[in-house]
Amino acid sequence: MSVAKKTNHFLLIVVVLPMVLVLLFVLNISLGSVKIPLSDILEILSGGAGERATWSNIIWDFRVPKAITAVLAGAALSISGMKMQTFFRNPLAGPFVLGISSGASLGVAILILASAMLGSFLSDFATNSWLVVLAATSGSALVLLLVVLVSIRVRDSMTILIIGLMFGSATGAIVGILQFFSNSEQIQMYLIWTFGSLGGVSWSELKVFMSMVGIGLVVVITMIKPLNALLLGENYARSMGINLKSTRILIVVITSLLAGSTTAFCGPIAFIGIAVPHLVRLLIDTSDHKKLIPAIALGGAIILLFCDTLAQLPGSHHVIPINAVTSLVGAPVVVWVILRKKNFGRTFG
Repeated sequence: MSVAKKTNHFLLIVVVLPMVLVLLFVLNISLGSVKIPLSDILEILSGGAGERATWSNIIWDFRVPKAITAVLAGAALSISGMKMQTFFRNPLAGPFVLGISSGASLGVAILILASAMLGSFLSDFATNSWLVVLAATSGSALVLLLVVLVSIRVRDSMTILIIGLMFGSATGAIVGILQFFSNSEQIQMYLIWTFGSLGGVSWSELKVFMSMVGIGLVVVITMIKPLNALLLGENYARSMGINLKSTRILIVVITSLLAGSTTAFCGPIAFIGIAVPHLVRLLIDTSDHKKLIPAIALGGAIILLFCDTLAQLPGSHHVIPINAVTSLVGAPVVVWVILRKKNFGRTFG
């Protein structure tokens, strides 16, 4: 790689993308149903009080946690998608191909939909945010356990992919049965959760979410060599001394941690994990995970912040569901990947 290309990569990852992220972060928290002047926002962020006390509460209690949630969720989903695309050597693989999102959805469906069948006392607990997080985490952990058990016994990564999809189909069927026997109010609550939301995470929940994403990203950084080797196939990775069995299990566990925690706190968010890795690869033109990991993490944070900014409809009191915006942004990218699939053969074998 030429010196000029290395310099461009360095400037992009260390200077350009972080600057864009900071600018979008400030823009994101400046939007909302209550109009707050930019000068007051900057003063509040720097530790000041602002012109009105309520503005400080709005910024710190609602807008900043939501923006941080978008950064964490975007980075987690994008890195998860990158790992799945490398692991399966499939440009259309995403963070939820192992059925993790479906497992989380099943946990929440059992909490919200089944609670209606058990009496009004239990149904009151269905609106507790921590219980929703716990239910989603439990569902994704159950699917994770099954996928890990399969990955221990199965050597073919494509078989793991197919089994993950079957787990997703089975949990989807169970959710459908629960919906059939639920009342309209409970179904509406569940559907609202499936739309995805970045605004319902409190500071206490954000600390847990941040810890889980931080652990996942740190482990991913230690896997640069195995991920680069897997791009050239499992036989090549084995010849390089990579323990494929432990690498496979670690990829599944960390992907489940990142994607599962995001789904637990934000609901299922579509297309970010599939679309962002391709956009970043196009931007920096490399398959080296040493550069891809930080670039994709920053790119995912930027794209989800951008989608959340669009969802707030500047000048309006309404907020579009985040899944609707990410689908509108991500779907054209996936179509573009399919139409240009031959060009990705060099990257994914």
